[in-house]
Amino acid sequence: MFGTRMNATGWLSVVAIVATSSQVFAFPSWIGVYGSYAHHDASNPGTFTILMNQDYYGLHAEVGVRVNGGSWTTHQMSYGGNTGGNSLWTYTPSTSYAPGSTIEYYFHGYDDWGGHIYDNNGGSNYTHTASLIASSKSGMGAWVDSGDTTFRVWAPNATTVAVAGSFNSWSTTANPLVSEAGGTWSVDVAGDQRGETYKYVIDGTLWKNDPRATDVTNSVGESIITAPASYSWSTFSTPGWQDLIIYEMHIGTYNDSPGGNPGTWQSAISKLDHLEDMGITAVELLPVAEFAGDYSWGYNPAHPFAPESIYGDPEDMKDFVDECHQRGIAVIVDVVYNHLGPSDLDMWRFDGSSTGSYGGIYFFQDWRAPTPWGDTRPDYGRGEVRTFLKDNALYWLNEFNTDGLRWDSTVNIRTQNNGGGGNIADGWSLMQYINNEIDSASSWKISIAEDLQNNDYLTKTTGAGGAGFDSQWDADFVHPIRDNIIESTDANRDMYEVRDAIAKIDNGDRLKRVIYTESHDEVANGHSRVPEEIWPGNASSWYSKKRSTLGAALVFTSPGIPMIFQGQEFLEDGYFADTDPLDFSKATTYSGIVDMYTDLIGLRKNSGGKTAGLKGNGVNVHHVNDTSKLVAFHRWDSGGSGDDVIVVANFSGTGYSSYNIGFPSSGTWKVRFNSDWSGYDSGFGNWYAYDTVASWGAKDGMSYNANVGIGPYSVIILSKD
Repeated sequence: MFGTRMNATGWLSVVAIVATSSQVFAFPSWIGVYGSYAHHDASNPGTFTILMNQDYYGLHAEVGVRVNGGSWTTHQMSYGGNTGGNSLWTYTPSTSYAPGSTIEYYFHGYDDWGGHIYDNNGGSNYTHTASLIASSKSGMGAWVDSGDTTFRVWAPNATTVAVAGSFNSWSTTANPLVSEAGGTWSVDVAGDQRGETYKYVIDGTLWKNDPRATDVTNSVGESIITAPASYSWSTFSTPGWQDLIIYEMHIGTYNDSPGGNPGTWQSAISKLDHLEDMGITAVELLPVAEFAGDYSWGYNPAHPFAPESIYGDPEDMKDFVDECHQRGIAVIVDVVYNHLGPSDLDMWRFDGSSTGSYGGIYFFQDWRAPTPWGDTRPDYGRGEVRTFLKDNALYWLNEFNTDGLRWDSTVNIRTQNNGGGGNIADGWSLMQYINNEIDSASSWKISIAEDLQNNDYLTKTTGAGGAGFDSQWDADFVHPIRDNIIESTDANRDMYEVRDAIAKIDNGDRLKRVIYTESHDEVANGHSRVPEEIWPGNASSWYSKKRSTLGAALVFTSPGIPMIFQGQEFLEDGYFADTDPLDFSKATTYSGIVDMYTDLIGLRKNSGGKTAGLKGNGVNVHHVNDTSKLVAFHRWDSGGSGDDVIVVANFSGTGYSSYNIGFPSSGTWKVRFNSDWSGYDSGFGNWYAYDTVASWGAKDGMSYNANVGIGPYSVIILSKD
């Protein structure tokens, strides 16, 4: 006979009583559902678990499952053994259910003799919502790992965060993220989603690009999920800093056609042989992080981790770096941490929160926020922002195998209002923090500050209270040298200014300063290229050629790391604009000037083994004639033949066939370079610069003297065999 009753716990039980040989057998009832179904991940999707109050041969169990109101499926459960006289049964789905899915299920037991026992939770199926589980993987941003794609973003004031993208038909609900400690949110999404586009949806309405997106469609487009294969880098060792010859380059204008789109990584590659032939050992790239629009210098970073899309994709940038390395050329990247944006800036009020009119979680929200470019100075004192900027610096160095960083306007990191306002202690601490991280990981990679305030603490070690930079752009060189070669009247040139510019050495190390006469700032913003400044509208004039190359010769012979700006080597005229590409035809027209730069670079590198002193720390400007407008200086490393170098610079329009100066030793001093050589330009006078013999007789504080010949607005370089 069969009977039906409710058990003491309210579970529905079916009991059949059968008389056999005076024995009474009771069919089992469910006595518990152990745990609830929960979503974990693809390797552990969760398990349905039950107990029955009997355990005997011929017993079976199954579970019926329905997901999001779909069709029911029935799955056999596995016997798990006897537990206190009860039988344990489990079923583990072969695939995980998406977070947020509604899962309905019931249990059914039966035996080989036709007994059936149902448990449907007192008449209602069990219902469970698959749990949202935060990712167990470490990292920020979006990345592919083990066949799945992980997303993690910092949004401490958000109530909900979801990721919408081309992989889920831009659904705002399909892939919610889970709140974690510290204000981050994360989720693992099934499948390799590389190449798909995405955005974060905050509180259901606020659509934001990923602040750590490593690729974007454009500055106002979508983030792109990247998972690049391991790049096969060429073997390369970063040159010693004493061997750096820097060429400042803007990818968008380095090689392009007028009226076309900006240049690209690939178009720049096609002109790298030009730099190799000159002997350039490093390119310093104007900022390449995604900026607003297609035309820009790059000092308005909208997406700090994404290479500028108009230049190509991240793999194109890697190709550029590798092609440079194959030619012995290091790559230094300009980074902008004094402000972000200000336009096309998804980080502005990223999670919807802000104080007053300020920018929210990534930015200072007080007097420290304003910069010359808007209220977008990052909050250097907030741990998450410090980590963000540190990770960005290391990203450019590591992911793209670059050799150093140039930091834009560090004065606006450490102070308010270009140094005219209050100090920002957190900014100084940030620079120390990142430079320590770089030194710890890759001490040979150079970190250069552009501060231009003559603060020697920038290049002191952090242990000595310094900011830890390896070098800095030197305003004490560029401004007096540039001013004195641009000055139209010889009598107004100040040789004592020139002397001080040449002789300066920061913190006892010549490599602590980068010296130049042209940079992106010095040839724009109300200024022009040096040849243009010398004679506006006539940059190819004799005066422009002579005095601009005079300045260049001092760049390569003075203590410091020499730098030239793109096109300087072939007398590029006008001013620098992001819509005006270099005119490479001038490299042919003025091939002799290119040769002059090549010769100067070779001498600076001591390629001929006769000018080692140009790489040394020693400098003595021993001769200053402010009346005749000449200076002479001695450079040395260890001293002696092939090491000691004498440089004579004539800042006047008068040439001299016999001009007496001091020398550090006797013997024959040979002319290694004469900027007035007619081989550099047919218009040059080929003034007779001759080898000379130094003899005993004190001059300029030295024990020996000799006569030299030097042309107008010219430089000669002498050394001994």
